[in-house]
Amino acid sequence: MESMAPSKLVTPGELADALGALRSSTPLVQCLTNTVVTNFTANVLLASGGSPAMVDVPGEAGDFAAVAAALLVNLGTPNSEQAAAMREAVAGASAASTPWVLDPVAVGSLRVRTALARELVAARPTVIRGNASEILALAGQAVGGRGVESTDSVAAATDAAGTLARESGAVVAVSGEADLVTDGVRTVFVHGGSALLTRITGGGCALGALCAAFLSTGGDPLVATVAAHAFYSAAAERAAATAAGPGTFAPLFLDALAAVSPAELGATAVLS
Repeated sequence: MESMAPSKLVTPGELADALGALRSSTPLVQCLTNTVVTNFTANVLLASGGSPAMVDVPGEAGDFAAVAAALLVNLGTPNSEQAAAMREAVAGASAASTPWVLDPVAVGSLRVRTALARELVAARPTVIRGNASEILALAGQAVGGRGVESTDSVAAATDAAGTLARESGAVVAVSGEADLVTDGVRTVFVHGGSALLTRITGGGCALGALCAAFLSTGGDPLVATVAAHAFYSAAAERAAATAAGPGTFAPLFLDALAAVSPAELGATAVLS
């Protein structure tokens, strides 16, 4: 790995403290997410130290968001019933000051989810997390990628991420070879991870849930979001070191999420 100047915005100690706080609090994270990734997302939260709750029924979602430690809203399969539950959950979270994450899966060329995503952005999420094409589309600067896959680079989405952060008040995270996290003023790049995350179902979606878990511990949302990405990258690198391919990577990744310690995260994360 080429040498780079370390970030002065987030310290190793802050990363370690963030993971330690998550593990000690076992946050209850409500996930309104897509049907393809529900099981994997729940397992990622459990392995990391959180407690998942897949409460996405209208009439319940808003009440639960008011008592959850954090909320994920993932637009992967937004049927009409789940969309109604998402609106309820966001309203409940906003009223109770529950931090929440918006993952605008495949926005851009798909009209229903794009309109819903823009409506939810107006409700001021704490964090918006997506790939480069999704962030560009949500910022109105592109039409989206190829389904859930990005056709743009993180570098191409850097300005759009900053603009979206300033306009929405959210921390914006862009996943790629080096993940970008910005609040519109401060920008941090998180290096590492593994390309095998792109070859399993839910690799990106579960990261949104993990961002919510880290947000639940309080403090600076930018630090929490950077910590979530650094932790995810550290676990992916550990799992990839012994994986034979995607099939063995997924369970090894869950083991690695449980095994990475706060001290290890602080010592090994590469930020710039």
